[in-house]
Amino acid sequence: MKKNASFAMIMLLLLALFVGCGSTALKNKTNNDDGNPQEEDSIITVGFSQLGAESDWRNANTRSMQASFAADDNYALLYKNGQQKQTNQITAIRMFIQQGVDYIVLAPVTESGWDSVLGEARDAGIPVILVDRRVDVTDKNLYSCWVGSDFELEGKKMAAWIKSYTESIGMVPEDLHIVNIQGTIGSTAQIGRTRGLANAARENGWDLMEEITGDFTETKGREVMAALLKRFDNINIVYCENDNEAMGAIDAIEAAGLKAGPNIKNGDIMVVSFDGVNIEALEYAKQGKISCIAECNPMHGPRVKALIDTLVSGQTPDKFNYVDEKVFSSISRVKKIQVDGVTYDIDLLED
Repeated sequence: MKKNASFAMIMLLLLALFVGCGSTALKNKTNNDDGNPQEEDSIITVGFSQLGAESDWRNANTRSMQASFAADDNYALLYKNGQQKQTNQITAIRMFIQQGVDYIVLAPVTESGWDSVLGEARDAGIPVILVDRRVDVTDKNLYSCWVGSDFELEGKKMAAWIKSYTESIGMVPEDLHIVNIQGTIGSTAQIGRTRGLANAARENGWDLMEEITGDFTETKGREVMAALLKRFDNINIVYCENDNEAMGAIDAIEAAGLKAGPNIKNGDIMVVSFDGVNIEALEYAKQGKISCIAECNPMHGPRVKALIDTLVSGQTPDKFNYVDEKVFSSISRVKKIQVDGVTYDIDLLED
């Protein structure tokens, strides 16, 4: 009797162990109309590797993604913050592959270094959707599609605004002394915005004195600006590659006893920036402390979900999907700009 009881106990333990080890592969079952069991395959699992939380733009982007998938019971979103380290993001992607997610969404911290892990995702049959920044890979089929901003166009828009404004106040190109506080080096946003300014400076004869990274953070923007003011005594335009850097730069300008504003013919230092998400930055723009902001739309969640819906339905989405973006300023001198033959209205901000 004791032997039978012991045998039964062992069998129960083995059964429990088997079920426990294989639980991730099991699917919930329900009964259909005729009473027979039916597998529930409706839940689509999406692994989202966000590069970090370095700026207000990034946080708004994360919230947009989370809200879009939370609103649909057919989806489950797994979120991992990469803390601005590519190694963390690669680890997250491999974890998603092991978990057997249906789709992977990647906001890459830099463009290079993704071939191997994206190849692993493809081998596992998991489509990858890129968001915000792009990747530089030898095989473009390693990802299904991308959604985000045209960062070089953003830079071109800002350069066009600077050109129009400075011409309207009678400044000659050689009197523009510009420093560029760049974003995270190697990111798509940094590459595009830096290129937009560098090309315009060369074409227009502006004095682009320095390019130095502020890592898209307010703290680094403040530190970099303070150092630049010690090196140069003739800076009159600060081109910040996001709003957080701009706010830090303005702190440093004011701490040095100088004024951030558009009156650069009379000693102001003009600050321009990108994003248009941070409430304080928009308030600065209304006050003229930030002279112009080129919008970078962070609300990618609905677009990413729509792309995955397209893939789920068996269709092929467009490879590259751009978001619409505006240019903001409280300075009424410039109402329109033209870039590559296209005219863009300036959204005037009122204090």
